[in-house]
Amino acid sequence: MASNGSDGNSQVLGYFSATAIVVANMVGTGVFTTLGLQAELVPDPAWLLGIWLAGGLVAFCGALCYAELGAALPRSGGEYHFLGRIYHPVLGLAAGLVSVTVGFAAPMALAAMALGRYAATIFPVSPAWTGAAALLVIMLFHLVDVRIGQRFQLLSTALKLALITVFVVAGLSAPPLPAGATSAATAAPSGPALSLALVFVFYAYSGWNAAAYVASEIRRPQRVLPLALLHGTAIVTVAYLLLNYVFLRTVPLQALAGTVEIGALSAARIFGATGGAVMSGMLCLLLVSTISAMVLAGPRVLQTAGEDIPLLRPLAQPTSHGAPARAILLQVAIALIFLATGSFEAVLTFAGFTLTVFAGLTALGVIVLRLTEPRLPRPWRTWAYPLPPLLFTGASGAVLILALRERPLAAFAAIALIGLAVLASAWQLRRQAAS
Repeated sequence: MASNGSDGNSQVLGYFSATAIVVANMVGTGVFTTLGLQAELVPDPAWLLGIWLAGGLVAFCGALCYAELGAALPRSGGEYHFLGRIYHPVLGLAAGLVSVTVGFAAPMALAAMALGRYAATIFPVSPAWTGAAALLVIMLFHLVDVRIGQRFQLLSTALKLALITVFVVAGLSAPPLPAGATSAATAAPSGPALSLALVFVFYAYSGWNAAAYVASEIRRPQRVLPLALLHGTAIVTVAYLLLNYVFLRTVPLQALAGTVEIGALSAARIFGATGGAVMSGMLCLLLVSTISAMVLAGPRVLQTAGEDIPLLRPLAQPTSHGAPARAILLQVAIALIFLATGSFEAVLTFAGFTLTVFAGLTALGVIVLRLTEPRLPRPWRTWAYPLPPLLFTGASGAVLILALRERPLAAFAAIALIGLAVLASAWQLRRQAAS
């Protein structure tokens, strides 16, 4: 493996940029689409808010784990770098290959799909073509110069937080619903219903680990990376609780259950007849920031893998302005294929399963690394160790078991992809060693 260090000239991301990457990756389609699906399973406002709080706590446990690993092993690549160092290079390379095909390209496609659909409620445009155009335009900002991409990310994330703040303040100021419209269910929800609702919440919280993918480009990563992961996750958890409280405060449970466009429904009740269009426009702007964050973080996995694997080395070559242009182009090309051929639900389930596998293994790696390398310098240590890695790994395992039971086709397809990635990685590393 290459060294953990990085050229100081490439470290252009500060605390605010790194935190913005985390926030922008997390706040996407999930919080504005999944509450209605959860309300169908758990028709009780108190339980629903509790589920969102639980999801935030699990995500924070994951951020605590990645904070320790990122400070001890400050190199871009995320799971590719962590798993290759903690377990075996084959597992690390497999995680990198999965990140290329699913980890970032699929969420980018999902965000582009949602952007296109919401844009179509305002303008007579094709959702698919709008999503594709958004991907290509955002890609250009990041291809030109790393610093231009950084400024674009900061601006779009600031706009995202400002829009959420306006929506929350307006929702809290609006007259509440009559008491009967938000009444709780007469019985506690069942275990399977709660578990399936948590699956939707975990998807909405995905992205809390985004800053780990650009660790080599963060100034003073041993200090800044943990702060960005923890503060970004905490900010989004608070925002999610407030947003969902507003949704539950402004939309009757009967109207909410089973509805995907909950943001537009809530906005229509807060702002009046034009609220749906306003919300659609807001979501388009929010999703621009989400796509931008993924275009910034995702190609760094390819770039880091290319530094170690000769076959992928062309992807590691940055432009004169520091942008991993070939990696960005490949990532966006795969996202465009997902956009053209995959349905929203299929891509979501497939991506969620694979991401959970590698995130759970990485969190468990905190315990493994403390046992195998106790003398490794750790500038930042996980709080309340070993509870965070145990809680996160346990929650990930429960989600995977549920996904296998409820969505077997997508789950087995994800398992097949992981198996192929492991076999391809073993073959490539054996071939590399022989030559």
